[in-house]
Amino acid sequence: MSAATEAFLAMLAAERGAALNTLAAYRRDLDGAEDAIGDLAAAPRDAVATLAGEWAALAPASVARKASALRQFFGFAVDEGWRGDDPSGALPSPRTRRPLPKVMGHGAIAALFERAELEAAGDDPKAVRQLALIELLYGSGLRATELVALPLSAVPRDAPFLTITGKGGATRLVPVGARALEAVGRWALLRPTMPASRYLFPSRTGQHLSRVRLFQLIKALAARAGLDPAAISPHVLRHAFATHLLEGGADLRVLQTLLGHADIATTQIYTHVDAARLVALVNSRHPLATKPASD
Repeated sequence: MSAATEAFLAMLAAERGAALNTLAAYRRDLDGAEDAIGDLAAAPRDAVATLAGEWAALAPASVARKASALRQFFGFAVDEGWRGDDPSGALPSPRTRRPLPKVMGHGAIAALFERAELEAAGDDPKAVRQLALIELLYGSGLRATELVALPLSAVPRDAPFLTITGKGGATRLVPVGARALEAVGRWALLRPTMPASRYLFPSRTGQHLSRVRLFQLIKALAARAGLDPAAISPHVLRHAFATHLLEGGADLRVLQTLLGHADIATTQIYTHVDAARLVALVNSRHPLATKPASD
């Protein structure tokens, strides 16, 4: 990777507080582009235009992501004086539709928790940990990365809130329900103390449980609960948290805060699942709802 792209990634980390996963994605996209056309700080516009052909077999969403990474790099390169032109116009601009989130129904949620509670009825540490994990995913809407990296100090003592460090280092307070508090309390008593770890969900090495392992645990639990593992993941439980809160009447701005979304537009994707309730609300509450139509 060229010195210019390394400097760009360093800027993302230092000035924008980009998360490690975000930086890794940018690195892959920029590295792939440089493999195709050479140093991006010096590549001519016609070389940049050939990337459309390189990406022809990719999904529109993947092309849009790669093009976005390069546009940001080229803007940075112009600002730094490394380029006299911005060749971003030569990049493809595919139209993409943001996919609707997978949503678990109330029945599937009930089946998943019934199985987890049955397995955690005793004092098996792994089963109790599993219950605490899904309680926090569905009960507080945490991202997988936020959940596995929770420090032990995050366990609420005086107030039922977690202080979460989310994307870009932003912090937010997330309420923890009584069920989740009970599950986390049980896990805290059974949590291994060796090797010493500052994390609520430590691994055998003293670091935190990995995201990959969390995915494996959730999918295995889904299979034992008689559900399709392919349809369930930590992120699907986060979506269920948001969807079911919205169905229950939660305000979209409150939901934005709970989920840690920087932009309300990201939260608005959940409104599609509540269309029926919104129509019923207009029909029952609008001043003209009870006035008969004129003949």
